[in-house]
Order: sequence, then structure tokens, then C-alpha cells
Amino acid sequence: MDDTLKGNLIVGQSGGPTAVINSSLVGVIREAKKHPEIDGIYGAIHGIEGVLSENLVDLRREDEITLEGIMRTPSAALGSCRHKVTPGEYDKILDVFKKYNIRYFFYIGGNDSADTSHKIGKLAKESGYELRVIGIPKTIDNDLAITDHSPGYGSVARFIAIATMDAGKDTEAIGIVDKVKVIEAMGRNAGWITAASALGKKSAEDPPHLIYVPERPIGIDKMLKDVKEVYDSLGHVVIVICEGAKDESGNFLSASSRAIDVDAFGHKQLGGAADALCKLISGNLGLKARFDKPGTIQRMSMVCVSEVDLKEAYMVGEAAVRYAAGGETDKMVILVRETGPEYRCTTGLADLEEIANAEKKLPDEFINAEGNFVTQKFIDYAMPLIGGPLPVYMRLRKYPIALA
Repeated sequence: MDDTLKGNLIVGQSGGPTAVINSSLVGVIREAKKHPEIDGIYGAIHGIEGVLSENLVDLRREDEITLEGIMRTPSAALGSCRHKVTPGEYDKILDVFKKYNIRYFFYIGGNDSADTSHKIGKLAKESGYELRVIGIPKTIDNDLAITDHSPGYGSVARFIAIATMDAGKDTEAIGIVDKVKVIEAMGRNAGWITAASALGKKSAEDPPHLIYVPERPIGIDKMLKDVKEVYDSLGHVVIVICEGAKDESGNFLSASSRAIDVDAFGHKQLGGAADALCKLISGNLGLKARFDKPGTIQRMSMVCVSEVDLKEAYMVGEAAVRYAAGGETDKMVILVRETGPEYRCTTGLADLEEIANAEKKLPDEFINAEGNFVTQKFIDYAMPLIGGPLPVYMRLRKYPIALA
């Protein structure tokens, strides 16, 4: 059976930018150039909004020097968006695809992007327009269903691990003044990023000492007890909390209620969990507490990029084009971890409908019984993704001086 489909290709980027999303884009462009059935290689500026406004660019004209540089440039080179497509806009999108003879559509994004892609593919099929739609995974939150992990996660995991190691050294040094440091990591309903803060911990003295994720509601009395126990033992405490952390009633510790801070998909802008925790600790334990909040810089720091992450992001971009050229549609590329003593990962496919609007949370086996740290199973899962050894920090032995 001949699966050849002649026409043009369009690719867009969606959702929060990452350190490696551009690597996926370059993977798409380079692989598309190998397929004679694909003529135009177009980019949609600011994702699906660029399709709707016909703000498109010719990616085939980009030279190799530019593409090589773009691979190691953070953020989204085409520009991103968080646009929730309205029912009426789907017809407009299909009209644009027909106008430009688009037969291949690739959308690099997460859960909501998968939903958009699935609906576009479904409409094209119902309309009798042959269109191959493939989603390319991207999310630092690592909450995409089915795939072992998501491109973007390995790099943010490396960032938060190093940031926690550094913040811990600061707190250890100045702990006689600033007793408690709380670091707020990104993550709405899943604590994958927060959990990765433990990857640099080698001893009980090393940070973090406590980790709080959305999968385990925070009991205030229990949390205060945890903090006091660590402080009594070490004289200082480093805590990492997810911005999506919840109390025992299931409410976010802090979330903006302003209309401007709610995106098109109904997601409230989170932030302030660390500040809330500091106030609870200071008010109840009398310990001076400060917080660090890396914010969006953590999701796209090229300084801390994982080489494994960079390579796999490129791999899923390449694979998407190969799958589409082979006749696949309405799928998302997934990463499949192979069994064995050494880390190896290949690609596979999952239905977009199964990915769309689903969330993968930290499993129980990755969280300790106390609900305030991760297990060795999580460390074993995440460590191969961060792309090489972390910095090695030392402590002085501090030999006492004995006077004669």
C-alpha cells in the first residue's frame, strides 16, 4: 500500500517554552527535508494563533548554521501561545490548511495541545480532507499520560536539583540568621519537578530536607512538626514545595483569583505557596524563614540543559515526521524506556485522544510514607534523564584547634 501523500507541512509550538522545544522543531525541519512528498515546510507564528491569522513562515529557507544554533537556543523559536480554539475556529483552521495545501500538521505541546490536534484531525477526516496530524510531546511538568517522560522535564529536573544544592549551601552558611529556606518549584497538579530537587542529595545534611508535592495534601500541624525536627537536628532547614501544593481541604495554598491570571483553559496562575509556608513557619515556630522562587526561568535555562533531554527532544521531532510520512495520524509520539541495566529510550505512538486533557501524577511508590520526601524508586527513574553528573560539593572537616 502506497502511503505517499504529497503536500505541505506546518509545525507550531504551544504552551510554556522549554530549554529543548526548539530541538524538536529542528528535528521536524531536518527530517521533512528528507521526504520528497513534502514540499513546503511552514512554521506557524505563536502556534495555532498563527494558523488562524495566516502568520506563517518558510522554514525550508533556514540554513543549517541557524538550525544548529536554534537547537541550543531556549524558549520557542516560532513563538508560543495558550489559545483555546473555539468551535467556530476549527473550520477556519481547516480552511487555512486547504488554502495552503497543508497535508501534515505537527503541534509541539502538552495536554491541551494534544486536544487541539485531535479535534483538528477529527474535523479533517469528517470533511474528507486527507490530513496527517501528529502531536510532539513537550512539557516540563512531566504529566503527559502514557509516555515514560516528556521532553523538557530532564532539563528542568537538572535545574531544580542544582538550584536546591546551591540554595542549601547558602542556608547552611547563614543558617544562624536565616533558619529556614523554602524553594517554590513549578507544577500545577503534579509534583514531578519538585521531586527532582532530591537528585543532588547525598547525605542527611544535604538539601532538601523536606519535599511537599500536590499528590499529598499538607497537614499544617504535621508540616510544622517535620520542620521542627529537622531544625532541632541540623540548625537549619531547606524545604522544596510545589506551587500547586494543597491543604487538607484540597485547596491550593496560594492561587491568583484575578481574571487576568486565568488562562484560556481555565488554569489559575499559581504562586505564593512558599511565601505562605514561610509565614506559617515563622508565625508558629518563631523561626526566620525566607523563600526562593525561580519562576519561569527554571523551565528554559540552557545553562542547566540535560544533554539526554536535548537529544530526545530532537528524536521525537524526527520520529513525528517519519510516522506521518508512513501514514500515521491522530497520534502523539511517546518515549518508551527499554528494560535493562543501562538507560535506553526509543519512540512509540499513542492516540491523541488518550493524551488530551489527561494528567500523569507522581505514583504512590515515588512518595515516602510520611508524604514529605521521595523514594529511591523516584531517584532511579529520574536520574538518567538529567544528562550527566551533578556538581560535587564538599564540606570542610573543621578540625578543632587544641591549645597546648
